[in-house]
Amino acid sequence: MPQRHSKNNNDLAFFTYDEKRKLGYGTQKERLGRDSIKPFDACCLCLKPLIDPMCCQKGHVFCKECILECLLAQKKDIQRKLAAHVAQQKQEKDEEEEKLMLQKARELDAFDQQNHGAVPQYSDKNYNKDKNGFHGANSVKTTSYEEEALRTMKAFWLPSATPEATAKVEAPPSTTTCPEGKENLKLKTLFPIYFTEDSSEDKKSKSLEKSYICPSCKVTLTNTLSLTALSSCGHVFCKKCADKFMAVDKVCLVCNKGCKERHLVPLQKGGTGFAGHDDHLLATDFKHLGSGSGLGLVRPAMKT
Repeated sequence: MPQRHSKNNNDLAFFTYDEKRKLGYGTQKERLGRDSIKPFDACCLCLKPLIDPMCCQKGHVFCKECILECLLAQKKDIQRKLAAHVAQQKQEKDEEEEKLMLQKARELDAFDQQNHGAVPQYSDKNYNKDKNGFHGANSVKTTSYEEEALRTMKAFWLPSATPEATAKVEAPPSTTTCPEGKENLKLKTLFPIYFTEDSSEDKKSKSLEKSYICPSCKVTLTNTLSLTALSSCGHVFCKKCADKFMAVDKVCLVCNKGCKERHLVPLQKGGTGFAGHDDHLLATDFKHLGSGSGLGLVRPAMKT
């Protein structure tokens, strides 16, 4: 018989706390590694090193070619959806007019049969009665509306006669959006940014990849630093230098161009399919035990 306080062996009909922990029960948290985080000098669309980098007012960085192709594709998609929406509205208007014309024709037909049916006008003496055996004023019972309804009635229980619901095309938005932040984005709001490349001999000999530094404090830029770009001239600084010098002196330290506080745009870091654009790069999953199987089933953790 196992010991009373044994963590590894027991004969209970339910799982203990220690057994649930070993099976992975509960919320599992893990900080995302370097491979799951986008580098600060990579495009948000192609995830490759930046070529002619462009930045939006929210701090998302793109290659010039990538963002232009994205905005152009969005404009073409908006035009296509707008044309489909206009065509659907025209079709609905034509159908409504056709329904009104048919309704007026039915009303005129019923009125004509009701007022002129008492004295039937037949050129042939051997005329035939209608299918219900009525003529004259009594023929109002079988109007053309009822005949058409009986003729066009669909048997809804048959798959071949089941009516189909037409998909309604909604009016598309009139402006393009940022592929990362989902806010409205226009081409004229984008501005180019310029990173200061490290030109020291040690860096050139050790690595083939380009490394960038802050032009003020000469610190190598990495994902651990918060970066700030000036929308007036496009130069990139670390946040510490930007708050200490540019926000106070109102001038860029590289080109001496004037800037205001609204020109300081913080660059977003991180952000791939595994992480968002924030400092809380933590992945969470909730695991619960299957009934009788002992296997852990995974479902997304509830947001708090």
